[in-house]
Amino acid sequence: MLVNRYIFLMVCELSIEKLVQGGEGLARLNDGRVCFVWGGLPGERCRVELTTSKKDFARGRVVEVLEKSADRVQPRCPLYGKCGGCSLQHLDSAKQVPYLERVERENFQRIAHQELSADFKIYQAEPWGYRNRARVVYLGERDGRCRFGFRKQESNGVVAIENCPVLTSGLSDFLKNAKASEIFKGLKRIPKDLELNLFDDGAGRVAYYYRGMPESRRQECSVSTVKMCDKGIVSDASVFFQSNLSLLPRLVESVREAVDEGIASGAASDEWLIDLFSGVGFFAAMLQDRFKRITTVEREPLCLKYAKVNLSGNKGAAETENVSAPAEEWLAKNVVDKPATLIVDPPRTGLPPEALSAIVKSSVNRLIYVSCDPVTLARDFAKFSAAGFALKRAEGFAFYPQTPHLEMMFVLAR
Repeated sequence: MLVNRYIFLMVCELSIEKLVQGGEGLARLNDGRVCFVWGGLPGERCRVELTTSKKDFARGRVVEVLEKSADRVQPRCPLYGKCGGCSLQHLDSAKQVPYLERVERENFQRIAHQELSADFKIYQAEPWGYRNRARVVYLGERDGRCRFGFRKQESNGVVAIENCPVLTSGLSDFLKNAKASEIFKGLKRIPKDLELNLFDDGAGRVAYYYRGMPESRRQECSVSTVKMCDKGIVSDASVFFQSNLSLLPRLVESVREAVDEGIASGAASDEWLIDLFSGVGFFAAMLQDRFKRITTVEREPLCLKYAKVNLSGNKGAAETENVSAPAEEWLAKNVVDKPATLIVDPPRTGLPPEALSAIVKSSVNRLIYVSCDPVTLARDFAKFSAAGFALKRAEGFAFYPQTPHLEMMFVLAR
């Protein structure tokens, strides 16, 4: 047991070969094991403190850079390495998209055993001041103002924040000026470590939600409307919504192009759009003028409420149906034997096996898959490929600069 304790204090010199999924550098220990290094860049020689040692691999973090990469920059945020976000701030912003592309090409080849096309493109927007959605922890008051923090890296602890360079100016102003008497009005006692979900609607208003918020305050404080691509989308700070409004129109444009291409070519139909994992009905609302019938499927009841609102003005569809159910259950009970266009936007875990199997067995021949996890996307694509689907279009969206996260859109057809 003493050996296991003290190995975590071991420091060694390692050469970083490349960056891998998650933003860590890959190096090799003297015994041949792979070591994933937080804070290392390709081509660097670093002193690394091992934090985890397993039979087949180890993990560590850079304590000193001995030979520095030309792509290394000074992190802009003083909380870099302490806060749980923005783990790529040491990599030049201009080099982050090329890194993401290399990693996803490797993932796709390794997991799906196929190559992404040469024209695979990753879209990006401003690298700073972009994030319009955040979760913060209330730390009390000082000089009449609220103090907030973020969760620490790999910990439930909290690090206090004064400002955050990736947040929008609207969120930054909120964090600087919020008063507990206004935010927590109606609460008799503010629980310790209470988390707030914040959402900047892009027009200067910040909505917020916390567990225990009085229902009388919910509509006033939590609900917001985002103007996006000539549509007004109603949402709530307590449910998921995209965190980069400046890049979101590009994703909408890509999805619309994919739908139009399918309908124009005859590969898909405008008879029926099925939007699985639909959330507040965002994609369905963006596409509602292109279909005669729309079905949204989402297991979260509150999302269903907003999906109904966001599609209530739909004049283009002969029928609109909003279903609150797990996607796999709905697919199992509703045989899709009519021409349909299907769009899925599952969580990081990807499509449930039952849902993927039901899609394969259905009459759907064209599928738009929006993913927040390229690894599970590659895994699911391998299964679709085995069932006869081919990749017709692939695009990436760097919604979270300064982090290793990437969203992708695949168009599959058979």
